[in-house]
Amino acid sequence: MGTSREIAIGPVAVVSLLLSSMVQKVVDPAADPVTYRTLVFTVTFLAGVFQVSFGLFRLGFLVDFLSHAAIVGFMGGAAIVIGLQQLKGLLGLSRFTNSTDVVAVAKAVFSALHDPVMAPGQLLHRLLLPHIHPRHTIHREEVQEALLAVGDLAAALRHPVHGRRLRHQGRQARRQDHPRGARRPQPELRQADPAQRPLHHRVRQDRRHLRRHRAHRNHHHHHHTQNSIAVGRSFATIRGYKLDGNKEMIAMGFSNVAGSLSSCYVATGSFSRTAVNFSAGARSTVSNIVMAATVFIALEFFMKLLYYTPMAVLASIILSALPGLIDIREACNIWRVDKMDFLICLGAFLGVLFGSVEIGLGVALAISFAKIIIQSLRPQVEVLGRLQGTNTFCSVRQYPVACRTPAVQVIRIDTSFLCFINATFIKERIMEWVRAEVDTSNEKVRERVHSVVLDMSNVVNIDTSGLVGLEEIHKELASLGIQMAIASPGWQAIQKMKLAHLVDRIGEEWIFLTVGEAVEGCLTAHKGSAMEC
Repeated sequence: MGTSREIAIGPVAVVSLLLSSMVQKVVDPAADPVTYRTLVFTVTFLAGVFQVSFGLFRLGFLVDFLSHAAIVGFMGGAAIVIGLQQLKGLLGLSRFTNSTDVVAVAKAVFSALHDPVMAPGQLLHRLLLPHIHPRHTIHREEVQEALLAVGDLAAALRHPVHGRRLRHQGRQARRQDHPRGARRPQPELRQADPAQRPLHHRVRQDRRHLRRHRAHRNHHHHHHTQNSIAVGRSFATIRGYKLDGNKEMIAMGFSNVAGSLSSCYVATGSFSRTAVNFSAGARSTVSNIVMAATVFIALEFFMKLLYYTPMAVLASIILSALPGLIDIREACNIWRVDKMDFLICLGAFLGVLFGSVEIGLGVALAISFAKIIIQSLRPQVEVLGRLQGTNTFCSVRQYPVACRTPAVQVIRIDTSFLCFINATFIKERIMEWVRAEVDTSNEKVRERVHSVVLDMSNVVNIDTSGLVGLEEIHKELASLGIQMAIASPGWQAIQKMKLAHLVDRIGEEWIFLTVGEAVEGCLTAHKGSAMEC
């Protein structure tokens, strides 16, 4: 039903984190696993319903509300939170907190810490692995597979000696959640609860997550949370076709609705898996069918081989993939380019880390909207001058060589919407400059200001408060004996000015197509009136 040909659908780390952190607040998976599982499928169903609704009502643009800076901060915080959740399996903690904030997890670790056996070696190998053969990706993947196989073999060999302990771990694993919200596999898949099988996909995904992430770590972090639209759009651009965001919403929504009815939890578009799909030569969504069949075969025939994989090994695989999600270089770039954007990034990061996923996203959205409002409250108002030998007018602050026209003050309003938020600020700033110019020019009779040209080429639209502000500017200038002219207003702005009879009060002859024409008109009119006098 979607328009993206390459996108690969499935569970992703951050969505898994969102789901587990939210649902655990309602139902404890260890105490009531059936209700927990049912609630997860219900959330998936509702997520699908919302996505379909957004697509039908053409609200796909809502995906873009999360800015790039917010996603960088959110992913950094989410990576640390995911890593903290792995401490339960990594350190072999029997009691652990359901909270995702760093303070609660630190308390739980310090209170229940004991000496882990296998995890440090596995984690060390996996963290050092990229530096051993940085140019040979295939060899590195083979070593990764070998390491996991060694972990499985070690666990199997230890089984006769530590059988009682491993069986106890198996029972614990069946009763408790996977560290990232998924269920551990049953020893006999044929007798396992069908509702439990799709969640076993997590184990296989964790193994693939590391090797695919390394090839795409520069792009992977910020696309994980913007669902399939952003992921599909990236590859649609490469292939040169257009992607419909609303159709993608509908397709993803129906996928989640259908999935929830067949024991699947929330799926979305993964950048790393889509990149692998793309590089493998996928040309249509049939690749998803092939992928699903491969996963099904792996779950049916190979999961028994992975049953005795220690939790510490799985935790180390996940942990070794997380550093790439924390993009410190990009955060530094954001700080260098835009301090307000960095505040959004920092707010999302700290919100996820010390609060929860919802708080982090909420803080990022709140700061983003505050940024938009602040920029609307105080738009730029520039004094313009003419570039010598041309009819081009530009900001004298940006181009000091621009010459200001004597006796004519040219001011540009740099906002697309002259409205109730900024009308008073713009009026006060314009009158402040005009009064300062009048006070200065009164000393020089030849340069006394007699006209003010408002360049409204950037003003696309205007509301009633903006109209009132323009009328007040006109009245105050008239009281100073100064003529107001308007240059290049947008068609919506001029239409509303006509409906409000503002054009009649200013005079149609004082509305010009360009700033150059407005300045020439003001100078000509002033010369004519001077000659009459």
